[in-house]
Amino acid sequence: QVRLVESGGGLVQAGGSLRLSCAASGSIVTVGTMGWYRQDPGNQRELVSSISRGGRTNYADSVKGRFTISRDNVKNTVYLQMDSLKPEDTAVYYCNAGNVLTRLAGEYKSLEVWGQGTLVTVSS
Repeated sequence: QVRLVESGGGLVQAGGSLRLSCAASGSIVTVGTMGWYRQDPGNQRELVSSISRGGRTNYADSVKGRFTISRDNVKNTVYLQMDSLKPEDTAVYYCNAGNVLTRLAGEYKSLEVWGQGTLVTVSS
């Protein structure tokens, strides 16, 4: 069993900052690409940013220059530093690990895992 536990969401004024964290735990051998998605009511879940195990990053155009993704491979944790927040950044943010290699009872298995989501609210 692998879990992703997110933290760091909350309420902030426009122009402010928040830092999201997401830690993977369980019978993990390695974690591949990790990312952050967001979803607000009435819209589909969209990719905000992702980072490969080697550190290659990808950002949605709407957050480039304002958000920074990073990860700690020893802790199996990914971070999202969000600066210059705007009201349109308001959403539930979900952590994703796309290729988690696990080992249980001698058997290897690759899983995709999602976090439970953390709410980010940016007031104008």
